[in-house]
Amino acid sequence: MSLLHVDQAIVLQPRAGFLGVCGRAGPLSPCPLLRHYLPPDQGRERGAARCSARAGRGPSDTAHTAHTALAHRPPSALRTSRAREESHVYGGLLPYEESEEDLERLPTTRTHVMLNLADPSAAFRWWRLPADGVGLARMEFIVAHQIKVHPMALLHPERLDSQDRHLIERLTEGYPDQGSYFVDRLSHGIARIAASRWPAPVVVRTSDFKTNEYAKLLGGRPFEPDEANPMIGWRGASRYYDQGYREGFALECRALRRVRETMGLTNVVVMIPFCRTLGEADRVLDTMMEEGLVRGRKGLQVYVMAEIPANIILAQDFAERFDGFSIGSNDLTQLTLGIDRDSEVLARIFDEADPAVTRSIGTLVTRAPSVGRTVGLCGQRPSDDPAFTEFLVAAGVDSISVAPDSFATVKQHVAYAETHPRSTQ
Repeated sequence: MSLLHVDQAIVLQPRAGFLGVCGRAGPLSPCPLLRHYLPPDQGRERGAARCSARAGRGPSDTAHTAHTALAHRPPSALRTSRAREESHVYGGLLPYEESEEDLERLPTTRTHVMLNLADPSAAFRWWRLPADGVGLARMEFIVAHQIKVHPMALLHPERLDSQDRHLIERLTEGYPDQGSYFVDRLSHGIARIAASRWPAPVVVRTSDFKTNEYAKLLGGRPFEPDEANPMIGWRGASRYYDQGYREGFALECRALRRVRETMGLTNVVVMIPFCRTLGEADRVLDTMMEEGLVRGRKGLQVYVMAEIPANIILAQDFAERFDGFSIGSNDLTQLTLGIDRDSEVLARIFDEADPAVTRSIGTLVTRAPSVGRTVGLCGQRPSDDPAFTEFLVAAGVDSISVAPDSFATVKQHVAYAETHPRSTQ
């Protein structure tokens, strides 16, 4: 697949004779076609109000107001009715520019530039990139695409209907128990990503589905509540010690232990998402300890996502419990500005560079090193905005993690920012 930049969009050409463009309408509301056919590290561009794809043709020059998107497959292969309802096909081609980078000539930087990865099958596609590791490996992608089953459904098939039980039995055939299926598939997915960057660190975020996303997994509906706003509901750390998911998190821990201790990939760092309180942090770490994942033992480091204002306000207290922070700029912006990040109506004021957000980032970067903790940022904004990258470098972040297709560009922006320092004020 080749990726070409067109103004503020990304052109994806999976194979000859098929071309599409991913554009943006809302901060994080991906086009349904793009979300369905592309891995998150290639497809999490900022939303698409409409999408356009046509075999043998390119994106439209008549779609002036509609942001367009694409797919891996021709329209005849599109399966979701929602995607068909929101799709529009146009004729005509947009101009684009194509450039090549010599990876050996990329500058070295003090600030680590790392990768965001999700799809294990793509890990070795990017192994030649001189990245400083993986700053964000999304566990939920492996669960959704390689496991496909809600972990609690594997452990409690008695709560499922006969159809789901039958499907799960077919998926897990040959395994001694259905929990082993989850551990085996997850551990191999994580190991593939970790091995592709060995011995550089690979930060694996434990599952961060929202309840509506968990419910869409095979067998998931009986285990998930209906929430008015899943984005700030039962997600992340709050699930791991709760009886409604505690056993599922135990399977995640078993997979992580297997990768580190049995497969020997000790470059894996565990990261906890959406941890709201200090008490919650303690409960999650205790739960991990019960499952044999002990921070500090066998070199295990545990990071926390800094994506809630509480993580910034109590930075030094969280630093006593975790080895590092990774700023999730989308959630941090959402919760700092009080904007639903999926709202197209409010997309015009959703801005990671808002002073309230950048001041929070600056505060964390100042406080964390005082207690020996690192701070990184994983998000799309540095890929899109060189000025934001300059801000991060000037603030003193230790690492920036970006999608692989943006790596070379961001690496150059970081090098420029380091040699042309500016004030963060």
